[in-house]
Amino acid sequence: MGKRSRQRQKNQNAGRDERDNAGWGAGYAEIIKENKLFEHYYQEQGLIPEGEFEQFMEAMREPLPATIRITGYKSHAKEILHCLKEKYFKDIQELEIDGQKIEAPQPLSWYPDEQAWHTNMSRKLIRKSPLLEKFHQFLVSETESGNISRQEAVSMIPPLLLKIESHHKILDMCAAPGSKTAQLIEMLHSDMDVPFPEGFVIANDVDNKRCYLLVHQAKRLNSPCIMVVNHDASCIPMLQIDSDGKKDILFYDRVLCDVPCSGDGTMRKNIDVWKKWTTSNSLHLHGLQLRIAVRGVEQLAVGGRMVYSTCSLNPIEDEAVIAALLEKSEGALELVDASADLPGLKWMPGVTSWKLMTKEGQWFSDWANVPSSRHTQIRPTMFPPKDPEKLAAMHLERCMRILPHHQNTGGFFVAVLVKKAPMPWNKRHPKLRKSAAAQTGGSSPADAPCPPPEGSQEDMEEGGPEAKVDEEAEPAGAPLAQEAAGKQESVCGPPPSKKLRLFGYKEDPFVFLTEADPVFNTIQSFYDLSPDFPKLNVLTRTHEGKKRHLYMVSKELRNVLLNNSERMKVINTGVKVWSRNSDGEEFGCAFRLAQEGIYTLQPYIRSRIIRVSVEDIKVLLTQENPFLSKLEEDAHAQAKKMGMGSIVLKYLPNPNNPSEPQCPIQLCGWRGKTSIRAFVPRNERFHYLRMLGVEVFRDKQGVGQKRKDGETKEKQEEAEDDVEKETEAAVEKKEELENGDENGSMKEETENKESTS
Repeated sequence: MGKRSRQRQKNQNAGRDERDNAGWGAGYAEIIKENKLFEHYYQEQGLIPEGEFEQFMEAMREPLPATIRITGYKSHAKEILHCLKEKYFKDIQELEIDGQKIEAPQPLSWYPDEQAWHTNMSRKLIRKSPLLEKFHQFLVSETESGNISRQEAVSMIPPLLLKIESHHKILDMCAAPGSKTAQLIEMLHSDMDVPFPEGFVIANDVDNKRCYLLVHQAKRLNSPCIMVVNHDASCIPMLQIDSDGKKDILFYDRVLCDVPCSGDGTMRKNIDVWKKWTTSNSLHLHGLQLRIAVRGVEQLAVGGRMVYSTCSLNPIEDEAVIAALLEKSEGALELVDASADLPGLKWMPGVTSWKLMTKEGQWFSDWANVPSSRHTQIRPTMFPPKDPEKLAAMHLERCMRILPHHQNTGGFFVAVLVKKAPMPWNKRHPKLRKSAAAQTGGSSPADAPCPPPEGSQEDMEEGGPEAKVDEEAEPAGAPLAQEAAGKQESVCGPPPSKKLRLFGYKEDPFVFLTEADPVFNTIQSFYDLSPDFPKLNVLTRTHEGKKRHLYMVSKELRNVLLNNSERMKVINTGVKVWSRNSDGEEFGCAFRLAQEGIYTLQPYIRSRIIRVSVEDIKVLLTQENPFLSKLEEDAHAQAKKMGMGSIVLKYLPNPNNPSEPQCPIQLCGWRGKTSIRAFVPRNERFHYLRMLGVEVFRDKQGVGQKRKDGETKEKQEEAEDDVEKETEAAVEKKEELENGDENGSMKEETENKESTS
């Protein structure tokens, strides 16, 4: 057994060596970037401007350039941008790798404040080239600490078009893997001085496993205003909240509807699409995309804004869905012109005519010509509206299609919709069940979905508002509900759906503490919390036993959680602010501060704070357990007066010294008997040191040193691969922690301590 394993590993290494020796771009040589059906289909559709089709196809065959986005809301954004411009970009712009000259990275012209950059290097080149090792380590480290996101350029567009403000309630319907969700969170926290914005983001995904990847993305931003839930977006439950003592329906100010798609706009990075693409992909997805979009506008508040987007260029998944949605809305929705919102972005207007092609190559331009044998596969909503006046009134030209060869990006489609009135089927059937109407006083908001979500027990047991969704998404629209009403005597609407089934792991509960909880006794006195500290927003993940971690959410998310625990599956919410530390009990408090929540919690802490200088931070982040005497005089004097236990290390910028960081820094630490230490995860440690001008390049776990000592190339490559797996391992660790393993919490605490060395 062991012999075979060693032989297999040897063969794998040999294959890797062959690929590496073939050059940095040789990993996908076996996939031929040709698909005649794809070319024929898009030539016939006429989406590409005349004379540009060859350029379009050439761009599709080129690797997608790497793009990065700096986390805009963090006060450290300007420092990171300065570090990138003055150090890393200058180091790489004169390089030549495998005959390719590396161009200096450029800011995306349409992204605000130079917060997004692109280069002609592919992600594979950055990952594998030894000459770009420092730059790659910088990207990995800053990505893990949430200060940079490696995100495709066109993927950044939908959140910008939503025009987020800090008070907005936002639903991200198909959120994983989470790069757009991260943007939404950043926009909520545009004012760093407000620890709890009034708005929040509910990020949903149907795939339970991908939800944990979503959690990992969101946790990098340490926000108390994000909740990750696990539902089918086409029937995501309508939620309720307490409003002035009454139950009210939660309508969202903004909805991001980035639906599953065939992904032919991603061919530059997902090379498998070349061989897998067929016209039937879009035909299979159209119905699901329309159902998700219908559910999105149902939950949108009147006056709210929804962005529909796909990474497909196919009109069946794009304009056809928008046209069907506008037709169903009967004037309740308006497709708005967003061309002025992103100056500098090149895009093509939406089309008003398109055709369908089956995988056998048969074309249809009208529903009337489709044989009945194909009616299950091809639906009338896939064709353009016949009425010229109705088509003109839709203004489909306001849709935006981004073509890869125009600005060296991926392909993308986006449309912005504004809700001007309640959806027509909501007005026709405001009440469905007599029992539900009776329990809610016989009234229902005008924009309630057909099965009223006012919180009746019957709704909760039978799946709530999901019952109407499938009917709404069908071509006949609301009349189907009337047909269903005729079949049921006791119910004036469609039959109730099956009981909501929750998949995946059983999550630990979210238990809010009361103001009188004994946990607060020592915390209140030890940290001298201000009177306005929102104790009711603190939660834990266990009903029984000792509370290991304490988390905080915003007041609005608390409202959502308390009123919907039975009808939605919450994967994760809240930011960790305290962790139990058994050593702390003898010093006055059993809970130490957690670095993740320090920026949320610190405004309420009035003691246990030590003001430190730049030199103090360098000492604390580069030495494992420095003696108190290593601190400068001012910080040393403060530390001597303070008892043992958890502390906040706070740096305030000096505007008279521009060479030092011009943003506040807050670190969690521990005041020992004779020493002091910072409890900061490794990647954040590197981030702060870079801000202070300290070189933190790691020679890939000693690879650099080994190289100097004449270590073999094979050993170097093995070490490089180990480093490559660091980010994946971090994701897996996050997943384990989020699966409710409370036993792992002490292990995590130990690891945090070890990471300070």
